[in-house]
Amino acid sequence: MSEKQQVAYGFWPSSISAETMGAQTPLLDVQWNKTGDSLIWLERRSDRGVLVCRRGDEAPYDLTDGYMVRGSVGYGGGDYTVSKDSVVFAEKDGRLYHQSLTSGSARPITPAFGAAASPVVSPDGRWVLYVHTYEDTDVVGLVDSQGRHWPVDLVSGADFYMQPIWHPAGDRIAWIEWDQPQMPWDGTRLKIAHLDGETPGVIETTLMGGDKDTPVFQPAFSPDGTWLSYIITEGEWDQLVIHNIASGQRRILVEDVTLAEPAWVQGIRVYGWSPGSEKIYYHQNDQGFGSLWEVDIESGHRTQIDIAPYTWISQIAVSPAQDVLACIASASNVPDRIVTIEKNRRTIHRRSRSEMIPAQELPVPEAITWSASDGAIVHGLYYPPASSHFIGAGKPPAILCIHGGPTGQQTAVYSSEVPFFTSRGYAYLYVNYRGSTGYGRSYMTALREHWGEYDTEDAVSGARALIDQDLADPDRIVIKGGSAGGFTVLNALVHHPGVFRAGLCLYGVTNLFSLATDTHKFEARYLDIMVGMLPETGARYQAWSPFFHADKIRDPVAVFQGTEDKVVPPDQAESIVQILQRNGVPHIYRLYEGEGHGWRKTETIVSFYDDVDRFLKQHVLIG
Repeated sequence: MSEKQQVAYGFWPSSISAETMGAQTPLLDVQWNKTGDSLIWLERRSDRGVLVCRRGDEAPYDLTDGYMVRGSVGYGGGDYTVSKDSVVFAEKDGRLYHQSLTSGSARPITPAFGAAASPVVSPDGRWVLYVHTYEDTDVVGLVDSQGRHWPVDLVSGADFYMQPIWHPAGDRIAWIEWDQPQMPWDGTRLKIAHLDGETPGVIETTLMGGDKDTPVFQPAFSPDGTWLSYIITEGEWDQLVIHNIASGQRRILVEDVTLAEPAWVQGIRVYGWSPGSEKIYYHQNDQGFGSLWEVDIESGHRTQIDIAPYTWISQIAVSPAQDVLACIASASNVPDRIVTIEKNRRTIHRRSRSEMIPAQELPVPEAITWSASDGAIVHGLYYPPASSHFIGAGKPPAILCIHGGPTGQQTAVYSSEVPFFTSRGYAYLYVNYRGSTGYGRSYMTALREHWGEYDTEDAVSGARALIDQDLADPDRIVIKGGSAGGFTVLNALVHHPGVFRAGLCLYGVTNLFSLATDTHKFEARYLDIMVGMLPETGARYQAWSPFFHADKIRDPVAVFQGTEDKVVPPDQAESIVQILQRNGVPHIYRLYEGEGHGWRKTETIVSFYDDVDRFLKQHVLIG
């Protein structure tokens, strides 16, 4: 092996180009068919979601060429479901489509209005249960699987619905519902209903758990129909609960851990039943690092399953035919893969195109903590510069990345963005500020009525922690974030000028007042919890809206926005850009045509990383 060459941090030549970033193929979901002989997964190719099928040992083939598979309720997710020999998927046009696994083309089974997500086929294959939204009204809908008849509203009355499921006997359903201003991690209700009639209708509904302050997540019936399982947060941590449907017996199988993920999208699965109903496989979040376990239903005994080299798995799906678990698995230095696990034997069925990045260029994170100015402990994941060819001298520039939400978490999952920067000689820090999930309910709720304040403080104290530990050049620290993270970026530049050399703001919130009236239904009342009720807390809205204080920004800032963003509309970005222009603050503004709340198109991603690279060289490395 040749000796590494010394080149200044930030200037390392990297094989990870903007074109490399644009060529990524994220893997989004994986499911089995009802007989367990076919594996179907969803991957994103530019702005298209494509379903891929692997039957037995045959080579994978595309099922939905020409369609854009994408659930469009809220932030999306819940894109498809699989029966014995077909799939039902949501398309970007808002309709549900039926597609055979072996032949023919897809055909629509719902009318062209509204948006659909989370389809699930009844045990007899006759009916499809799904979540539907139209003109700000959400329902659990029902349509025959062939689309011969007009859909019916099976369940209505709540503001939101998620995760509908069928009982194996086909005579009952269950679902999650909640009302504004709650978000699904604040408080939800788990309900079960009996069905009757030639076209099934609800005849009796029972509340099984949850309330406005107690969130319930991912209901599932055991394959034998005995148990209804779910995750509930009562107190500080999550519990995995099973409820005997006949006797009413309720048992806690797992507790005092983090299991649930914040349900920003439909269709999230963190556990699954074995086909014999004797155990449950579940994914546990240990401060951003994942582990896989099984728990025996009768004894309650828990056993950890080795998943090395992976540090995070998602979308657990257990075969209905045998104890084989499918999931999306990755690590910081292992890109996304479709993997099956059987008695500790792992089989890779699909590698994302991210495998084109050399393993030597992929850094391994370290979980770190630091103290905010008020003494609060803050969590993060630190990635050092990484290259197989170069070393630096002195201290590296650093990127502080602030996640969106603000309810969310950065985990030890693969992200191609990290090596894009670390392979150039940047350090990289994910800041899991107060308000993040994964560290207990008190940590998550700490940001309520302090959004803009604590997240900004935690980012600034994170930068100072890197400086104090000699992990970053104090004169070359950059803050980056999207959505709620962009809000934090701008507040950091407003209230702490000079701490950061520059900011990168992606579709960031700038004006809380206008956001409260202009955002989509899912988050229309989110600010009631995170900031406070209007008009009573109007002073707080003004104090932490970057728009009203943008004259204080002096550090260079790059602003990026999509024209079709319904969550943070473009006028949020444009209002701050006008002030930057007026004040002569060094900046760039990129408005991407046809993009929403995040980038999907290959050409957008390539342009974005090219612009970021040039901006940082000009204003951070050289300027």
